[in-house]
Amino acid sequence: MDYSRAVRAAAVQISPVLHSCEGTLGKVLKAIDDAAREGANLIVFPETFVPYYPYFSFVLPPVLMGKEHMKLYEEAVEVPGPVTEAVSRAARNHEMVIVLGVNERDKGSLYNTQLIFDADGTCLLKRRKITPTYHERMVWGQGDGSGLQVCDTAVGRVGALACWEHYNPLARYSLMANHEQIHCAQFPGSMVGEVFANQTEVTLRHHALESACFVVNATGWLTPDQVSEIAPNEALEKVLRGGCYTTIISPEGVPLCEPIREGEGIAIADLDFSLITKRKRMMDSVGHYARPDLLQLTVNKTPYSVVSPGGMTQELLPGEPDSLPALEETPE
Repeated sequence: MDYSRAVRAAAVQISPVLHSCEGTLGKVLKAIDDAAREGANLIVFPETFVPYYPYFSFVLPPVLMGKEHMKLYEEAVEVPGPVTEAVSRAARNHEMVIVLGVNERDKGSLYNTQLIFDADGTCLLKRRKITPTYHERMVWGQGDGSGLQVCDTAVGRVGALACWEHYNPLARYSLMANHEQIHCAQFPGSMVGEVFANQTEVTLRHHALESACFVVNATGWLTPDQVSEIAPNEALEKVLRGGCYTTIISPEGVPLCEPIREGEGIAIADLDFSLITKRKRMMDSVGHYARPDLLQLTVNKTPYSVVSPGGMTQELLPGEPDSLPALEETPE
């Protein structure tokens, strides 16, 4: 453990520019510049911040959300593409590790995707939320285990999960077992009220304690005008308020800065890596406190594919019959 490592982390609570990938990207780049002026080496943005989180799917029934869903498709991010190129340049120019949430468009599907850029601009990881939550299943496809990775970056070993993936203890443990030092969490914010913020705080402080790592959490923010624009009536506007908890937590489960619960802002804190060993000395859940003779985790890290690489699939050539003869085993 390198106790001399000096890391200043920044978690951004910010509102998107609805229906505009370009507009939201502009706010991302400005926030990176602002954090750089504060000496930040790591910056984390909210869940699917570019172009914006699909709040519409929480307040509109499926039969009425087609128009908004199509708008999201039009503004969604291709990876790689212009958005990733711009963020990569910003990371390289400021020598900053950047964790950005995007709505990724991959041909005909959208995904809740987390991107980790190293300080030299390299995109180290593109991972997709393994199970969209509740209303989100009408918007995004599922991710796979290939994204459950911890990246070696300029600021240390960095892992990431989105929102209620933190309620999947095995997903969290897969990152813990890879010895993450900084966990980057992303939530939508501006949903469900104070109870959502309280649940987020409890969940993230627990992960910091259990993993003995720092947690940098960013949540989104909707302005009152945006809430009115998204919600179909005043009654549903109430469920698009509150729920914000942007902060940085130590391996001892203690917030290192005042949490941001309303409005836009950047939470900043310095990370003392000696606190990781201080916590693990007493309870290392993937080391001396583990019992692999009793309990073990198996992770399938094979990427999804609709095409099997096996030899049982044959391609018809022009003029061949529609049906193929049965495959026979080749004698040894």
